Amino acid sequence: MRFGRSPEQVAFGETIGRVLVKADLPTVIRRWAAGDRQPGLELWAQLAAQGVTALRVGEEYGGLAASWVDLVVAFEQLGYHAVPGPWIETVAVAPTLLSASGDADALTAIAAGTGRVSLGAPPVTLYAVDVEVADGLYLLEGSTLYRATPTRGLTSVDPARHLSELAPAEPVAEVAPTVATAALDGGALACAAQLLGAAQRMLADSVAYAKSRKQFGRAIGEFQSIKHMLADVRIAVDFLRPLVHGAAVALDGGSPDASRDVSAAKVFANQAATLAARTALQVHGAIGYTAEFDLSLVFTRVRALTSAWGTSSWHRARVLAALRPET
Repeated sequence: MRFGRSPEQVAFGETIGRVLVKADLPTVIRRWAAGDRQPGLELWAQLAAQGVTALRVGEEYGGLAASWVDLVVAFEQLGYHAVPGPWIETVAVAPTLLSASGDADALTAIAAGTGRVSLGAPPVTLYAVDVEVADGLYLLEGSTLYRATPTRGLTSVDPARHLSELAPAEPVAEVAPTVATAALDGGALACAAQLLGAAQRMLADSVAYAKSRKQFGRAIGEFQSIKHMLADVRIAVDFLRPLVHGAAVALDGGSPDASRDVSAAKVFANQAATLAARTALQVHGAIGYTAEFDLSLVFTRVRALTSAWGTSSWHRARVLAALRPET
């Protein structure tokens, strides 16, 4: 088994990273949070031109039918830069569900980057994200996929994530349990990949700050306590990366343990990203808590994503059930 990225996947991730660096993400995120979605939608179109939105759409609908590893490559970059919008729902989840329903127009629009989807799937994800920019709004309840309507808006810890409760409207399709599980696994994997990217970002920012910030005539990064904290984050990130990658490989290979592996990755992604966020705040000190400082944009995203697409408790229970099946 090849347990590394191909040169093409490395180049794909680097290309996405360059697009995002040029996009002035802090401004895009803050404007999205304030209700101005235009810069974020322009960035959506740029990423669609790189094939991000087409990754999991079948070739018959203009998609790439790419692997889950390819998706992880893209979503690490989305997490590193805290890109706003319903990316998980549109790119990682909707193609599986809509392929089951046979909605060719929606799938073609997603692949082209002109269609966006938001959805809820209790108890894994209770609320829809950014319904204001979604062309399709769905609710998955058990094995039934419904078109949905928003009933009430809610405030997220992340100002750039606008949450809505959903009510079912007309049913769209009956979805096989295996298809529903695959879709939800895709959402959890994409979320874990975003958390991996966010953890890497906070570690990089913390290391850079520790090298430049001086106290008592020395860079604070020279102090042993700071070194130990940053080393702990580096270890957590290095352990998380193969878990996320391995879960993607398991999904691509149709492994019977794929759901277990996805849940294990999501649990550790929650832990590693939380540790990175806590350490970043400690290293940066009081400035790290200010909304004007860009670190807050990634920090609040981590706080939101750790409970999205399955809490740690939900995923731990699924891992336990896989390890100790009922007899």
